[in-house]
Amino acid sequence: MAEHAPRRCCLGWDFSTQQVKVVAVDAELNVFYEESVHFDRDLPEFGTQGGVHVHKDGLTVTSPVLMWVQALDIILEKMKASGFDFSQVLALSGAGQQHGSIYWKAGAQQALTSLSPDLRLHQQLQDCFSISDCPVWMDSSTTAQCRQLEAAVGGAQALSCLTGSRAYERFTGNQIAKIYQQNPEAYSHTERISLVSSFAASLFLGSYSPIDYSDGSGMNLLQIQDKVWSQACLGACAPHLEEKLSPPVPSCSVVGAISSYYVQRYGFPPGCKVVAFTGDNPGHGFKSLPCHLICSNDLFLVQTPHLLP
Repeated sequence: MAEHAPRRCCLGWDFSTQQVKVVAVDAELNVFYEESVHFDRDLPEFGTQGGVHVHKDGLTVTSPVLMWVQALDIILEKMKASGFDFSQVLALSGAGQQHGSIYWKAGAQQALTSLSPDLRLHQQLQDCFSISDCPVWMDSSTTAQCRQLEAAVGGAQALSCLTGSRAYERFTGNQIAKIYQQNPEAYSHTERISLVSSFAASLFLGSYSPIDYSDGSGMNLLQIQDKVWSQACLGACAPHLEEKLSPPVPSCSVVGAISSYYVQRYGFPPGCKVVAFTGDNPGHGFKSLPCHLICSNDLFLVQTPHLLP
């Protein structure tokens, strides 16, 4: 009888370059369920190669944001069809490919908070993004913006002392600067900018999740000694940027309870905690991408590396 007893668990999610993956881990740290959606294979309608679109210049590399949303839909429906007991999930967290950024259109927060359990996520969020193809870590098209940022704060060494790194093309602050310079209308219509990690957490929260310190450190925007956004860097990249980011939080923060959408559609318990997602680089172990889950009270700590395919 014991082997058929309900297993209280945590879910770890991985929103990587080529796939979305989930693992379920019980109180003894046993991984007892895994599922994934491979973008190129399972969502060919988005036309990605290796999960991305490489543009004609060979430097610009993007991924369709709705592809990630649809992949989450598919995994959840697979879990439901398999009989996975969502009612036993105490908490969830995960990792996202570092440096990618998502641009939520004005009004998207309202859509997130009023999701209908009768429809899939991608059907309800398809008009919620001011940029449909988002820059990811492989993009190297922002050299001009990197030099502008370094010049604005007194050089590469000064920027490194402030944010932990000289300006890198893939880093999010420089990507934001490029979007503001080349597509100011889309930028002006953006009410929130997420990293891939905080975007994924937002989907589960049904509201905007903050960026965690670890992933935020890969943006050339975080003043790492004080763990606040650098006003000099924000101002050098784009106007009103701080309000589009909101304050960063510690990486172990419980950012809220799961959205009622998942309670009604899949049977998650209303008290299921969402722990801040982080970047894959700050979260990884040796040849692995752990989905970190740090929970309190009657929950448990889970750090379960799963090997890359």
